[in-house]
Amino acid sequence: MKPLPSLLLVITDRHQARHSIETIAEGVGQAGGRWLMLRDKDLEPAQRRSLATRLAEIAGRHRMHLSVSRDVALAAQCGASVHLQRAAAVGAVRQHLAPGALIGVSAHGLDDVAAAAAAGADYVTLSPIFLTSSKPGYGPALGVAAIERAASLGIAVLALGGLTADLARPCLDAGAAGVAVMGEIMRSDNPGRAVGGLLGACNAAQLRPS
Repeated sequence: MKPLPSLLLVITDRHQARHSIETIAEGVGQAGGRWLMLRDKDLEPAQRRSLATRLAEIAGRHRMHLSVSRDVALAAQCGASVHLQRAAAVGAVRQHLAPGALIGVSAHGLDDVAAAAAAGADYVTLSPIFLTSSKPGYGPALGVAAIERAASLGIAVLALGGLTADLARPCLDAGAAGVAVMGEIMRSDNPGRAVGGLLGACNAAQLRPS
C-alpha cells in the first residue's frame, strides 16, 4: 500500500469558495496542507487546464501533492495523481501516470471499496460519512461504522462528507487513513486557519491513545 501524502486531502469547489481557488491553495500550503485535489469538473476544458497548471505551480512551491479529478490526460500533463469515479478504469490508467502518482476512486458503499481494492487503486474516498451541506440530500450518511468495515478490505480509506475538525478523530479511530474535506475549507473566510485546525485534529488523533 503506497503511503498517502497527508492525513488531510483538500478538495476544490469554486462554487462554494469565498476566495479564488488559487488563493485557497496558497492558504492550504502555507498552513501545512500537503495534498490538494482539483475537482471543479464543470469548468470548460481550457479553463480547467489553465487552473490545473496554476495549482501545479503552487503545489510545487509548497511541496504539496496534487491530484486531478477524472481527467487522466490533464493529470499526466501536470505530473499529478488522478481520482476516478469508478474502479473499472484503474488498470488502464496506471500506465499513463508518473511512477509516484496515486490513483484514487470515489466509493459510496462497501461494494465500491471492494472493487477499488481489487482493481489496485491506492485509496478510496468513502462518502458521505456524515450529512453534508456541500451536497444536500446526498446520502444517506454512512456513519463511522462504515469506515471500520471498509478499512478491513485492504485499501486506504479517506472519510469524506460533513467532516470537521471535531469529527476527524472518530473517523481515524475507526480506521480511516485520513479525511477528505471540501466545504469546510472552501466556505471558510480563512482557509489556512481551517486547514490548520483539521491538521491539528488529525495529528492529535494519531498521537493520543484511542
